[in-house]
Amino acid sequence: MARLLIKNGRVFDGRHFFYADVLTEGGVIARIAPGIRESADTVYDATGETVSAGLVDVHVHMRGISSPHFGIQAEMSCFPFGVTACVDAGGGQGDLALLNSFAIKSAVLVTVPIRDNRPDLAAADEQLRRYGDRAIGFKVYFDTDVSDVRDAQPLREICDHAHERGLFVMVHSSNSPVNMGQILDAMHKGDVLTHAYHGGRHAADEDGYRAMRAARERGVILDAGFAGHVHTDFSVLERAIACGLAPDTVSTDITRYSAYMRGGRYGMTMCMSIARTLGMTEEAVFAAVTSRAAEVIGKAQEWGTLAVGRAADIAVLKTCEESFDLTDAAGHRVTSPVGYRCVLTVSDGQVVYRH
Repeated sequence: MARLLIKNGRVFDGRHFFYADVLTEGGVIARIAPGIRESADTVYDATGETVSAGLVDVHVHMRGISSPHFGIQAEMSCFPFGVTACVDAGGGQGDLALLNSFAIKSAVLVTVPIRDNRPDLAAADEQLRRYGDRAIGFKVYFDTDVSDVRDAQPLREICDHAHERGLFVMVHSSNSPVNMGQILDAMHKGDVLTHAYHGGRHAADEDGYRAMRAARERGVILDAGFAGHVHTDFSVLERAIACGLAPDTVSTDITRYSAYMRGGRYGMTMCMSIARTLGMTEEAVFAAVTSRAAEVIGKAQEWGTLAVGRAADIAVLKTCEESFDLTDAAGHRVTSPVGYRCVLTVSDGQVVYRH
């Protein structure tokens, strides 16, 4: 493969920012050091830009994997935003051959249907079998608009079932029939609460974030699951960040409906910009879409870290006039004239997107 040298950038390796050049060779990271002078087939000057480990989106909906109602073409919803690996959070089609054909690195959370307040665990296990080791856990729509659910019992059964198999559960928590405390009480260490900062009934701030804080202390993961503003109340998120409950992971929940509908071209960079605007530190934002995201889904040895010998998955971002203006369902507005823009995405040493 071509040797790529990215010079003069501020590097984020998944943990820290520092200044260095990055050289790739044969699809892996060959060197990270200041002032690299080795020859390369392509040299990219990243002055004023951030050279990050490839971004990891733990909540997407890919065409042919998720419901046909929501699925979007995988690479087009990821590569232009620096995302080199993603997790389909609603796999129900069972098409492993299609999943293997994607250029984007990916894994799947299979959906557990709930009917008459009972989880169809047999159907979920069949999807696990179809996806094999590409399936890393279960997704539960604990949402009365989607599932026939009335109390927390189905969720407890699903979480127990998953952990008996060494898997985790991602819980969609908007429009829940019970309060946030009951949802979190059913969840195990390592399970992921997505749309954790939704507004309206049964939001996390109803008890002053006490249940959320207790759940994090015992290892439950908080995922922003932005969905633009559909499943996020900006005031709930802003107050949570201020009291030390910033999301562990930042994800898009991108669908074919949201890609062009959320204040411009919607993707991971806009979600990062919103999180930064609402108070997350830049280091926390980048960790939430690289190393921390990879750890949460059990992919820390494969994704989310920029290091010598690791796959050359790289996102180069810059802060520029990438404005956004969003108003959530409660009327809370977040806007900024600047934001993150992806200018280069590299997957296994190959340039797959350039602005």
